[in-house]
Amino acid sequence: MARKTPWQKEWANLLKAEARYQKHRTDGPTSLLLMKLDRFIPEKLSGTLAAAFFKAFQIIFEKGTKLIELTYNSQRRKADFKVSHYANELYGDQRSARRFTKNAKGSRLINLIISFVEGTVLGLVGLGIPDIPLFIAVVLKGVYEVALSYGYDYHDENEKIFILKVISGAMKDDEEFVEADEQFNADIDVIARDYGEIGGWSIDKTDQIRVTSDSLVKEMIYTKFVQGFAIVGIFGGIFDPVYVNRITKYAMLKYRRRFLAARLEEEKHAQDREQI
Repeated sequence: MARKTPWQKEWANLLKAEARYQKHRTDGPTSLLLMKLDRFIPEKLSGTLAAAFFKAFQIIFEKGTKLIELTYNSQRRKADFKVSHYANELYGDQRSARRFTKNAKGSRLINLIISFVEGTVLGLVGLGIPDIPLFIAVVLKGVYEVALSYGYDYHDENEKIFILKVISGAMKDDEEFVEADEQFNADIDVIARDYGEIGGWSIDKTDQIRVTSDSLVKEMIYTKFVQGFAIVGIFGGIFDPVYVNRITKYAMLKYRRRFLAARLEEEKHAQDREQI
């Protein structure tokens, strides 16, 4: 039996990480305790939250990305990717192959602290809905940093749909998560076979924003309801870093899968050429 290449070993590690993540997502919703608040939640709150999430995505995608980029060094991230790519070409071992994922984990703790502070402070004063743009900004900051660590440009319109699918998938639970994750993996396989070219989505960005907003509302309606009350709103706000962590971890898995799938395709094509 042929020895596994560094990329094949990284793929095996990815599958184990995905299995661990899936187990958490099929253990039930994070806000199970809060779901007991169902009978107290106003019927119109769901629509209000969906509209707020939708508007936040639109504004940040159109005007807020440059502001988010002020909170981290995007050029440093791009440089780190180039250095990792060069090191991999030079050494071609598993240590250099693992370096991309190590870089992607860089600022996750900082983002969790930011989301904890903004969530609890606004919860203290009973501001649940005004917290949404800040929450989305922190989420996108985390995903953007992951994308750069694997060499992907989040300014591209098709890339934005990919990012929205990441966020939507991360907010699903149980069988719904498994189904969405399998479809997403199939999409990533197609991207890899197309030499990394992303596009041809069956949904446009505006509709994907709606789908993603609905996924966020379904999971976060209970925490945002609680966050709308002064003092006790802190309890709702402390869930912000929980969701940021969940989404960032999923982003790392899907970008890692996309990156590794492309590397494995390159290896396969190289082997095919050698056999000719």
